Amino acid sequence: MTLDNMTQGEIKTRAASVEFKSVTKRYGTEVTAVDDVSLHVEAGELVTLLGPSGCGKTTTLRMIAGLEMATEGKILIGGSDVTQLPATDRDVSMVFQSYALFPHMTVLENVCYGLRASGKKKKQSVELAEHGLDLVGLAGYGSRLPSELSGGQQQRVAVARALVLEPQVLLFDEPLSNLDAKLRRQVREDIRDIQQRLSLTVVYVTHDQEEALAVSDRIIVMKNAMIAQVGSPRELYEQPASEFVADFIGEANIVEAQISAVHEGLATVHVGDVTLNLDSRGLAAGSAKLAVRPNRIFIEPHHPGSADALVGSVLKATYVGDRIEYKVATDLGALFCTSEATDRQVVEGSEVAVRFDDVGPVLLPHSA
Repeated sequence: MTLDNMTQGEIKTRAASVEFKSVTKRYGTEVTAVDDVSLHVEAGELVTLLGPSGCGKTTTLRMIAGLEMATEGKILIGGSDVTQLPATDRDVSMVFQSYALFPHMTVLENVCYGLRASGKKKKQSVELAEHGLDLVGLAGYGSRLPSELSGGQQQRVAVARALVLEPQVLLFDEPLSNLDAKLRRQVREDIRDIQQRLSLTVVYVTHDQEEALAVSDRIIVMKNAMIAQVGSPRELYEQPASEFVADFIGEANIVEAQISAVHEGLATVHVGDVTLNLDSRGLAAGSAKLAVRPNRIFIEPHHPGSADALVGSVLKATYVGDRIEYKVATDLGALFCTSEATDRQVVEGSEVAVRFDDVGPVLLPHSA
């Protein structure tokens, strides 16, 4: 099958952009759930809204769907102003974390439901539903009841039900939160594969950083009803714009540092007895904060006179299968680091030399 040569029973893609222009959502006079948010999702792009509970990400998603109405600002889908349109007129589909399948209907009937409700004939609805089930890897499961499927399979049915409506925008609200870790990995790969094969516009909400990094073209990190940073997964992980983003996207050690000089965008940075040369990120000489990922910190036996290293003491060593997690006391405070050298565990209480990867640490801009 090619997307350029589809039969009547095949799913057509009509991806559209999504744009917020200074959108605010208030509940009464006391609660501002989304505060002056502007964003743009390109047609065919998967963008994740990521943040802690209460940051405004789900409200933002629901405003795209038309399940919540904006208090101020404009919402555009495919360039058309939909700010005042109800959910039924927005041409979007939403996949909820609860699956929301009808337990008394078969899988095929569940997938057909929206099609029949929209006025499509039974034959075409069945053809589209069967194709949708095929897309999500559930061909032949149409006669089963939801109760006869695993959680991951039920979530795939929910995805198929949304896909067959051929929406301009597909929305996911914490779709994997009810699944165990192994299933989450599999289903997120399925969602990403379908999105890329069909060039769908997807807006995806999660509080799981690893999930966001795995599925997204871009991530919008939200904090306190506002956007904290927007970027690709790699940009956010390696170039966080604030201490909040550094700590929320993965884990990071935030340590105090001093910049002694800046030349042509390169800063000479002192962290205790360690000197690093890093991208200045617009900072001038003076005090600064440094974010260092746990896998960018290395420990080794300490020897008197160890150059360019901090002296530390291992407070805790935890074996977690594919790595060892260490908590190390230093003059900078306790540092968290990881090592894949599982056959060479450093004993708790050992004195160690602590070193930083040349390309791992990143300065945090003062303005964040």
